[in-house]
Amino acid sequence: MKTLWQHCHVATMANGKYSIIEDAAMVTAGSLIEWVGPRSQAPTADYAQVHDLQGAWVTPGLIDCHTHTVFGGNRSGEFEQRLEGVSYAEIAAKGGGIASTVRATRAASEDELFSSAEKRLRSLLRDGVTTVEIKSGYGLDLANERKMLRVARRLGEALPVSVRATCLAAHALPPEYKDRADDYIEHICSQMLPALAAEGLVDAVDAFCEYLAFSPEQVERVFKVAQQLGLPVKLHAEQLSSLHGSSLAARYHALSADHLEFMTEEDAIAMAAAGTVAVLLPGAFYFLRETQLPPMEALRKHGVKIAIASDLNPGTSPALSVRLMLNMACTLFRMTPEEALAGATQHAATALGLGDTHGSLEVGKVADFVAWQIDRPADLAYWLGGELDKRVVRHGADVTV
Repeated sequence: MKTLWQHCHVATMANGKYSIIEDAAMVTAGSLIEWVGPRSQAPTADYAQVHDLQGAWVTPGLIDCHTHTVFGGNRSGEFEQRLEGVSYAEIAAKGGGIASTVRATRAASEDELFSSAEKRLRSLLRDGVTTVEIKSGYGLDLANERKMLRVARRLGEALPVSVRATCLAAHALPPEYKDRADDYIEHICSQMLPALAAEGLVDAVDAFCEYLAFSPEQVERVFKVAQQLGLPVKLHAEQLSSLHGSSLAARYHALSADHLEFMTEEDAIAMAAAGTVAVLLPGAFYFLRETQLPPMEALRKHGVKIAIASDLNPGTSPALSVRLMLNMACTLFRMTPEEALAGATQHAATALGLGDTHGSLEVGKVADFVAWQIDRPADLAYWLGGELDKRVVRHGADVTV
């Protein structure tokens, strides 16, 4: 069944640029794009449906390539405590921080986790998101990591969104492995990853490479097992210090290295050579009042693809809007609106291993797009909050959230 979408302007985002087509039309066949170009050149056919987009600006559906959407509990109380002068160390000493989220996640049933995550995910979808990555990492044992990944799969089945599930078991040290980080890494490598991969719950493997999490040597053990299992890798790297985790990620041809405030130019060179995407997370930068900016000049100089994501999580980025992240990327990281939009479309797709099928409006790609009632594409990074009038299409069909 072929459908014609016309009376619009298209920012295809091909090659990470606006690549604008004024007075455009697009033809979809089922879930794929069959043609896109000037309306005057649209192919003549017996279309099953013809849609007038009323002069809208059409972009690819937004892609949130780094989230922790599934978790138990709420840490707004800790946020309030910090603003009242209580230090993070004091909160952690009383059982707060990530430990509190682990306890709440372990205590929650699968259905409870699904219910709370569904609400958060619907907020992202109302913002124009059509593809999302969801990480585990608050279970920290086989049963609870499995529970989180099962919820991620269920969300993709229940809602009009494509979900990529990432195993982040190497996120933090669980309480039962206190002072035994090597033993926990061995458990991940010998037990957790093989079991979860065999159950079809994992699309990629991630880890947190940081002085307060896991060392590069420990992360490399995880990467080697992921490689043996045929799973691509990603990495939380250089958020708080420079351990050259991003260079380690590049050596394993990681899909992405994320955060990157403390990365070096040598890291950027390694990532560029490997095709590893730099995923920047302005929500966490803002929420933590960080002052160390990612090395934007080095990333641009060496041609590293830059993606933008929400990092939706309860502790450091309780962000429910990718559009707000676009604005933060522009205001905090000095990105252009074009760079920011590419970061939430084409480059975000590449960061999920979906660059050949998603992220731009080109022939043969999946027909995920948003028709925005805006004046120009830059409006997506300009407006702070609120909902913009839009029409969301996924796999060639209208969706409502």
